[in-house]
Amino acid sequence: MTKKHVALIFGGNSSEHDVSKRSAQNFYDAILATGKYRITVFAIAQNGYVLDPERSKRILALEDERPIVADYMTTVDQQDPLSRINALRAAGDFDIFFPVVHGNLGEDGTLQGLFKLLNKPYVGAPLRGHAVSFDKVLTKELLTVNNIRNTKYIVVDEKTAKTLTWAQVVKDLGDVVFVKAANQGSSVGVSRAKTADEFEAALTDSFQYDYKVLIEAAVKGPRELEVGVIGNEDPIVSEIGAHHVPNQGDGDAWYDYNNKFVDNSSVQFEIPANLPDAVTAEVKDMALKAYKVLDLRGEARMDFLLDENNVPYLGEPNTLPGFTNMSLFKRLWDYSDIDNVELVDKLIDYGFAEFEKNAQLSYEFVSLGEEKIGKFN
Repeated sequence: MTKKHVALIFGGNSSEHDVSKRSAQNFYDAILATGKYRITVFAIAQNGYVLDPERSKRILALEDERPIVADYMTTVDQQDPLSRINALRAAGDFDIFFPVVHGNLGEDGTLQGLFKLLNKPYVGAPLRGHAVSFDKVLTKELLTVNNIRNTKYIVVDEKTAKTLTWAQVVKDLGDVVFVKAANQGSSVGVSRAKTADEFEAALTDSFQYDYKVLIEAAVKGPRELEVGVIGNEDPIVSEIGAHHVPNQGDGDAWYDYNNKFVDNSSVQFEIPANLPDAVTAEVKDMALKAYKVLDLRGEARMDFLLDENNVPYLGEPNTLPGFTNMSLFKRLWDYSDIDNVELVDKLIDYGFAEFEKNAQLSYEFVSLGEEKIGKFN
């Protein structure tokens, strides 16, 4: 049997660059373990250039990236408008893209647009699903209009932020809020604020990463939940996972970037989450509904907050969830009787199926012929 050829692409120019490398290592090992595919890897450097497979494989092995990228750049004609992606030619006739680029480029729809232009199958959500889900404001608006419970919020830009007072925020949202850059991931550009000074500092931080900022009401006594979703038209959900950071309910601690990817030794995990049956059913139902409303495919992770009365609020989707050794998404499927090898095989199958389905759509057009312009009085 001829093995399908997978182009695994990782890295990127976002703050999650190193996270992507760790996720890609685990995906690479799982794809290889299926015995069904051959793999060519491409790293996107932090300067946005796609590197050739030989150098990319060294970066995947966690060699120091800087001299590798510097060496590659000596071979590049930067006047060539396609120089950033020219290295993709080295893959030859491959069958499917497997993107593992977290944050910008990978989760905002940029790469998916390239894949579509190249007319190649790819793993994961379509461009529109990524783009909408990456924008926290658009996501909340879609969730709200479709009656999927989420926290109260205010949206500001740099102009409207100048006239928004802390007193107004407290009146509308309460005296503890989270301030988030609208288009970022993994807690980057996210701050918790409970005083006017903290709020102003949080806005300043978030506006470093986007021109649109989301201010959300905090949930009282929260438990943070995660659930994985995979599939296309008929998605399935994983077991629900819970995590708790010490002092989270009453103090200032929360599940931030450091807890997610650097040191989660103090975080308490629970899979499956110990929840009443009715809450388990509601969370899974909300996850599936959001997956469909946001037009997602392939894979996603849905993050929830559960308040002190066991009422769940959908926080946000992650359309290309982390797959590092610390990532809960990776472990959720183990507890759902789908190991990593079976999981990647399913994700690749979903990618081929979605491509084949979309190939049936018609893009024919009617020739306009000669223009016949009406008279203007």
